Amino acid sequence: MNARESLVGSDGVARCTWGNSAPDYAEYHDTEWGVPVRGRDALYERLCLESFQSGLSWITILRKREAFRKAFKRFKPSAVARFGEADVERLMQDASIVRNRAKIQAAITNARAIAALDEPLDDLLWSFAPAPRAERRRPKTMAEVPAITDESKAMAKELKKRGFAFLGPTTCYALMQATGMVDDHVKGCFRAS
Repeated sequence: MNARESLVGSDGVARCTWGNSAPDYAEYHDTEWGVPVRGRDALYERLCLESFQSGLSWITILRKREAFRKAFKRFKPSAVARFGEADVERLMQDASIVRNRAKIQAAITNARAIAALDEPLDDLLWSFAPAPRAERRRPKTMAEVPAITDESKAMAKELKKRGFAFLGPTTCYALMQATGMVDDHVKGCFRAS
């Protein structure tokens, strides 16, 4: 079997191997992962979801995504920034989301940090995007995809300086992948350009 054949899922589509492991993953891989995301609310959503994913399987977050949207006011930072202790307690009782106090509080802290920014969230986050893929070698396998890069370290450092929480270099790199700041689709994947 050649490298491309090993990427072909049961539906006949060649995609990054993780994208073939579950229908939810295939949908996310095919329509979202690596697609450029702009807009404060959309980026705040991805930032929160990546933080909640830390230490968990991404499929857990995908399957709870609509519940997260409801619980966090469709990820409107201005609404979440007003959450208080009663909201934290309400969210801690909500079994439809990940009930982790530190992650819930980080989502609120991060909404407040967005409100305090002196530049649009888009500009801040995208300033850390590396050179386009054409200038970098495309990975042949997922094993070649890094978990941390110099750019994700720099992003994490800057976000921490600006008051953001629960966003280390690994989470920042996952955010960069999820929002199309980097394109880590492997060679042979139908999404690889």
